[in-house]
Amino acid sequence: MYWTETIQVVIQCLTKILTGPVTDYTSSMVPWMRHRQPRYKGGARMEFERPSASYIVDILPPPATPGNPADAIPAKLLHSSLNKLKHPINIVRWTPEGRRLLTGSSIGEFTLWNGMGFNFETISQAHDSAVRAATWSHSEDWLISADQDGIVKYWQPTFNNVKAIQAHNDPIRDLAFSPNDSKFVTACDDATLKIFDFAGGTEESTLTGHGWDAKSVDWHPTKGLLVSGSKDHQVKLWDPRTGRCLTTLHGHKNTISRTKFEPKKGQLLATSARDQTARVFDLRMMRDICLLRGNEKDVSTLTWHPIHSSLLSTGGADGSIYHYLLDEPNTPPGQATSIPPYDSAEPSSAPAQTIYPAHKVQYAHEYAVWSIDWHPLGHILASGSNDRVTRFWTRARPGETDCFNDKHHIGEEAAAAYGTLDKRNSRRMMHENDEQELEDEAEGLQDQKMPVKQPVLPGIPGLSMPVNGTSSGPSPQRFANLSNIPPPPNFTNGPPPSLPNGITGIDPERLRQMIESGTLPPPPPQFGAPGQVAPPPLPPNFDFSKLPPGVLPPGFPPPAGLQLPPPGNFGGLPGMGADGAAAGGSIRRRGPLPSQQELARNLRDGNYR
Repeated sequence: MYWTETIQVVIQCLTKILTGPVTDYTSSMVPWMRHRQPRYKGGARMEFERPSASYIVDILPPPATPGNPADAIPAKLLHSSLNKLKHPINIVRWTPEGRRLLTGSSIGEFTLWNGMGFNFETISQAHDSAVRAATWSHSEDWLISADQDGIVKYWQPTFNNVKAIQAHNDPIRDLAFSPNDSKFVTACDDATLKIFDFAGGTEESTLTGHGWDAKSVDWHPTKGLLVSGSKDHQVKLWDPRTGRCLTTLHGHKNTISRTKFEPKKGQLLATSARDQTARVFDLRMMRDICLLRGNEKDVSTLTWHPIHSSLLSTGGADGSIYHYLLDEPNTPPGQATSIPPYDSAEPSSAPAQTIYPAHKVQYAHEYAVWSIDWHPLGHILASGSNDRVTRFWTRARPGETDCFNDKHHIGEEAAAAYGTLDKRNSRRMMHENDEQELEDEAEGLQDQKMPVKQPVLPGIPGLSMPVNGTSSGPSPQRFANLSNIPPPPNFTNGPPPSLPNGITGIDPERLRQMIESGTLPPPPPQFGAPGQVAPPPLPPNFDFSKLPPGVLPPGFPPPAGLQLPPPGNFGGLPGMGADGAAAGGSIRRRGPLPSQQELARNLRDGNYR
């Protein structure tokens, strides 16, 4: 029996892996680690990939091709994950080892998704309000998150909350760790930045200088340098030791949405704003060198690739995701090609080079993309949106071309005309995915369910109320030393007879003598028994028809002409039979619910209220 259950579990796991989308990076990492050589010897001597399905086995991970960032552009949708409780996704963060993806929702929930099978793993109520920011420490030992109420919480890798501090009284929009993880900084809607000691959770300094809400902050990966973006259209660089503003970078014409240092070398700074542009600044020149255009709506977020420092991805307010290669302008036809400031005669005064996206996923989400994050290996990009969906993207395999003409690239109508959108199969697959997500969520929540709280007898802790004559409390064997106690009297035929007046407070010895001598008066007879006592007369004008059934005592004759319904008859209630059950002919039944087609038709005709 044990082996049968084990085999069934293994079969279920294999079925999920084989039928669902799975990305296993070991198939590309192992060949690269096997054939790679030191860089001074020319690197790995492997055959170049070609656009053919036979080269799928030769796919290399992004660390194997540091000089070819175009191979890491995620153009293919892997999976769309949706919670049972659907709420906007404000943040997405990969765990440091890349096994899971953490998402934070607008109701304060943390959700963990599997990083290879993309199925649901667990969910927890992390905050009482919307999660606005989260970041991992460089040591990968701590996670801090901030919410709409200005509270910062400390989390261990097991997602055990160990501390919570009230950092601000307004919503916290962003936070970042220092290079040695001893401090962290927060950006708040109160237009201030605050630096905290991580170990003690105490505030060390407050940075003031922005004229409006501070929307973003980041700490340089190796230096004591802070950058912040605000609603006042300004990007400021700060010295965290003195709290002094070092310089202010101008260029954007609307609210700054994100500021990020390049994580590998730390020489570049990327900013995005609601003016439909993103800019890249060179910290050595203290000026912008690249102007990223192409977005049709506001740029809501951006992120750097963890391996390729020239690959930058942005998320737009219209649900689009654009990927830029900083060393390739990708100028569209009809536009003048610009040169980088480094190649001009006057680098300090030359205009910034205009970069257009190398790849567009125009319809990645239905609504604004709030957060995007790369897998630590750089082969999967995760995105969270206001449409309540978390999506996973990766590069197209050699020979795949249909992914460039799906509904996320050209829209549903164009994809249907092109033949890459099968609505019938897409609905079926969506239904299967929903069922699989519900099954995974039920399995993930099975261990988190609290035991059902049963009613307990008052005054007796641990002993539950009997259900159907049985009790789930302690068994009688636990009270073996009380077996000599006589059982209580049985009153199954009726309540115990009451003692006559004057007998209640009598001495027990005298009561025994009265019982033995026969001088104890007998109790009064009950109604219905031989020799019963007649009840007192009723008023002459009493209306017997107002008496509910069962009020008259047993054996009491009703007046002549009074028709009382038999006990248990609910004939006066419409739809109820004599036994209290619903009668078939008179009860009001609920009509069938309308179908999805009828709802869509009523909504289209304006009949829906």
